[in-house]
Amino acid sequence: MTSKLPPLSSLRVFEAAARHGSFTRASEELGMTQAAVSYQMKILEERVGTALFLRKPRQVSLTETGRRIAPVITEAFELLRSAFVMAEDSSQRLLSITAVTTFAASFLAERMGSFQIKHDDLAVRLDTSLPLVDFTREEFDVGIRSGGGSWDGLESHFLIPCDFTPLVNPELAESIGGIHQPSDLLKLPLVGISDPWWRSWFEAVGLPTDDLKCRQKSGMMLQLLEARAAEAGQGVAILTPAFFRDSLKRGTLMQPFDKLCRDEGYGYWLAYPKARRNVPKIKKFREWLLAEIKEFNVREEVIIQEMRDSGQLISL
Repeated sequence: MTSKLPPLSSLRVFEAAARHGSFTRASEELGMTQAAVSYQMKILEERVGTALFLRKPRQVSLTETGRRIAPVITEAFELLRSAFVMAEDSSQRLLSITAVTTFAASFLAERMGSFQIKHDDLAVRLDTSLPLVDFTREEFDVGIRSGGGSWDGLESHFLIPCDFTPLVNPELAESIGGIHQPSDLLKLPLVGISDPWWRSWFEAVGLPTDDLKCRQKSGMMLQLLEARAAEAGQGVAILTPAFFRDSLKRGTLMQPFDKLCRDEGYGYWLAYPKARRNVPKIKKFREWLLAEIKEFNVREEVIIQEMRDSGQLISL
């Protein structure tokens, strides 16, 4: 039968006492009383079946058995210390982010380089997924999600609202003589017709929603995919225009109307466990992201006003 190891607590005390040659100094290092150190040594010696220390006034010295096993135990604890140092170093040098796909592709991807330059001590791992990650079960530091921002045990910071409006390929719009009023949209295929944003926008501009019921229900679940379909001329998509400024600037998409609807109470949020709010790498990312969002929101206001002033948007 394999012999069981002595209690780790006793081995830890033995290693410290052997290294210092003193129960007193071992107790100081470990934050224990001398009585507790002596008790742990008694447990260990009873387990081994022989004395490991010779007790002398104001000092202790190792017995022959103690001298034989001390280097092995010290080496074992050094290996444990090294393992945890490596684990801690790896953990503190890697920032793991989980984000919804559209936010990751349309916002984070083009900005993460500036974060890495500013914090070159950190490596970044970015993962995309739809469901909210369980931080107690998966190895992520922070998450960016859409929703109401109230999640048990998580600290959350509002980033941007869920605004939406129809976007369309200009050539597709010209195929029906241009889009001049909301009803013109009904002459074209609608991408992601099952998205409740369509009904909300139609109602906001006074269009009947009966037409939506007659169309084939379809949806791609991701704004990014629906935007690509719209760019390819497959139909009109209902999207958050702030995420597709590059496409609007290139002219592969156009925003016909100035009417933006908002999914009230919902938006994009930065979230992480409350207990980890002061972890240095999380603080660095939070401060950087909130500063980027502030600049982004200011720029959005300027862009929208410029589009209104230039007549690019039809006012409803």
